[in-house]
Order: sequence, then C-alpha cells, then structure tokens
Amino acid sequence: MQEEDVLAEFRASKALLEGHFLLSSGRHSAHYLQCARVLMDPERASRLALAIAATIPRDLRKTITKVVSPAMGGVIIGHEMGRALGIEAMFVERPTGTFELRRGFALEQGDKVLMVEDVVTTGLSSREAIRAIEEAGGEVVAAASIVDRSAGTADLGVPFFPLIALNFPTYADDEVPEALAAVPITKPGSRANP
Repeated sequence: MQEEDVLAEFRASKALLEGHFLLSSGRHSAHYLQCARVLMDPERASRLALAIAATIPRDLRKTITKVVSPAMGGVIIGHEMGRALGIEAMFVERPTGTFELRRGFALEQGDKVLMVEDVVTTGLSSREAIRAIEEAGGEVVAAASIVDRSAGTADLGVPFFPLIALNFPTYADDEVPEALAAVPITKPGSRANP
C-alpha cells in the first residue's frame, strides 16, 4: 500500500480533519487524523493492518508472539495486527493514569511483543506502553503504527514501522499562527494534555 492509497482510505472515511486541534502532545495543528473513523470499517482496518505487517521484515515478524496496543486509539489496529500476524492481541490501559495490563491479559516472561499504535506524534504514549509491556514480562521487539506524525523524531527505543509519515506542522502554545488561533480549538485525542 502506497502513501496515496493510505490517504485515500482516510479521505474515504472522512478521517482527515481540518480546523484547529489541540493534540494529545499539547501541540496545536490545523490537521487531525481521526483514526477511529478510518478503522470503523473492518475491511479497511484489515487492509491497513496487512499493509503494516508487510513493512516489518519477515525475520522479525516471525519472532513476534504477541501484539499489545495502548487503549483507546490502538485497540482496533492492534486487534487487526494480531489477526494479520496470526497471534494474540491485547491492550494496556490507564485506569489510574499509568498503563497496565488488565481484564485477564497477561504476558509470559520473554514474550516477543509488537507494540502497535494508531498515530505516533511525540512517542510519549508508545514509550509508556512499552514500559508497561516490559514491566509485565514482555520484550518489545518492534513498534508499528498507521501514521508517524513525529517528523521522524519519535525515539521508541525499538525498531519502528509506521505505514506512512505525515508531517503536518504543529505548534507550541506560543507559536500558533494568528489565522489558526482565530479558529475555535477542538481537542479530539484520548489523553489529557500535559
């Protein structure tokens, strides 16, 4: 799947939004990718997961024994990655502010884990999820996402395989252009801002 094919999936599902968005990272943007919308069609979600799986080198893919994703945004793509790889998928969540496995999910010591996100912007949620996976006994051997919005700056500490990289400009509170500042702010993410 080429970048334009992926963007076509976002456009077809009306998941590429324009306006003034306050991202989970605390930065502002005129664009937002609503991955929940692109993933609400099971066939589309399956296609995207298969395309992500194809970006992971075969030798590495063969070592993966579990898929773990952070709730909420990563749950659907994580499940579809499990299906694409033919292995179990589970998720970590933040019931008290810190990611942990719950709902009977457990990793065995040494499980080789692929951590999957929908969108990586700063990598903060990904690193937090990786830490929780490691604390639960898993070894994160790679990370993947549908979209890398970090402009290549997110260091997850493991090989990272995004399906596409989209680098819409983002701005700190004191850098927001006047035209963007005039647009009412929407906060679509699932994480409280810093």
